[in-house]
Parts: sequence; structure tokens; C-alpha cells
Amino acid sequence: MSSLEGKIAVISGGTTGIGLAIAQRFVAEGAHVFIFGRRQAQLDEAAKLIGRNVTAIQADVTSVDDLDRVAAAVKEEKGVVDIVVSNAGLTEQASIDTLTPEHFDKTFNLNARAPVFLVQKLLPLMTGGGSIVLVSSAMHVMGIPGHTTYAATKAALRSYARTWAAEFKDRGIRVNTLSPGVTDTPILDSQAASPEEREALVNMYLGMIPLGRLARADEMASAALFLASDQSSYMTGADLMDDGGVGQV
Repeated sequence: MSSLEGKIAVISGGTTGIGLAIAQRFVAEGAHVFIFGRRQAQLDEAAKLIGRNVTAIQADVTSVDDLDRVAAAVKEEKGVVDIVVSNAGLTEQASIDTLTPEHFDKTFNLNARAPVFLVQKLLPLMTGGGSIVLVSSAMHVMGIPGHTTYAATKAALRSYARTWAAEFKDRGIRVNTLSPGVTDTPILDSQAASPEEREALVNMYLGMIPLGRLARADEMASAALFLASDQSSYMTGADLMDDGGVGQV
């Protein structure tokens, strides 16, 4: 039997990159996945790539009203949630000299505020034995210039996992963070204005990564599967650093 046979998973940011890879892997392991995002075209393309056992909902994870709609849709179609993966996020670099209130609010609203209300809205539907996976980043333990807001939001997720592991223990719900290293996804492309700038950025990161390469999205999906499934049944409040060693040395 597949490790997620019959499970219901909700994945934010499930249309591209790590989130899409997680959705594809979960379906391959027997789950039905709900993905949501703001752009209908991306949702349609992701659903096509996933192929089966997927429900795509147009919604903005930073909108509490939209999260209410997502929860209502999941309740109506499936009635329960076994797995929540909070993956939606963004990276915008800014030095402390150039950081603006708009940049700060945008980053915190998506990366740190939205996961709180995503979990709050879906928690009433979660079953005993459920799993919450918060996709953080190895940068939450690192000090890299230009990442004031991003690293702080990812550190917030690490804190949520500890708090919620204690808060949800009587419900039988586990909460863990997955902290990827630098992963070859569209979010990396968004940090560069040109192919040359991207190459320079990648080379900078490669100089920091002991394994000497970027991660693949499917490698992060394998880690997420471990945390979501009974393979990690004795883990809660933990942080799985799947980072090629970048946050370890």
C-alpha cells in the first residue's frame, strides 16, 4: 500500500516549484490533494501536471476570507483533512538600508502571517494522527546579507512548529518544519534580473553548499512525504534540515 493511501492533503503554493513537486508526490503515494493560488492559469497547468486526485481552488493565502472558502470547499468535498503543507512564500532580498515597510509587510504577510490562519481554518477538519508541515528554510539558522525579512519569517515558522506541537498534542496532530537548502525552482529565478545575474547568484550559493549543487524540488518532496506520513510517526516539533549541509557547517 502507498504511504498516503486515502489521505487528504491541502498544500498552499502547490502550483510551482517545491509545492507542485510535493503535490505530485503525494498523489503518487495515494493522496487526494487540494492546491490553491491566485492565478487561474497556473492552477490549471498544475492540475494538468498532477493529473488526478487533485482539486484546484483560486484563492489568495494572505486573505482570511479566501482561506475560509478553501476550508469550506475541502469540508464539502472530503469532510476531513489529514495533512496540511504550508509552502507558499516569497524571497525578495533587501539590505537594511533599502528595506521598506512595503517590503516588510509583503514578506511577513505571505511567509509568516498566512500560515497561522491557514492552520487555524483547517484545524477543525483535521483528524487524529494528522500532520502539519511548515516549509521553512535553512536560512532561518543562517546570517546572509539582504535576507532580514525572509530569514525572520522562516524562523517564525520554526517557532510555530514548537508551539503547535505542544498545543495540538492532545488532538494527536504532529507539527514539523521542513527547511530546504537552495533549491532549483522558479523562486530562485525571481531573485535575478538576468541570466547572468542568476548565474552569479547560483555560484555564490554553490560556494556555500557542502554537497556542491542545488537541491531538486523532488528531493524536497521526498522529505515532505516523510514528515506527512507515518514514516515520521514519532516526530513532532522538529526541524528537518534537507539543505545539502548549507545550514550545518
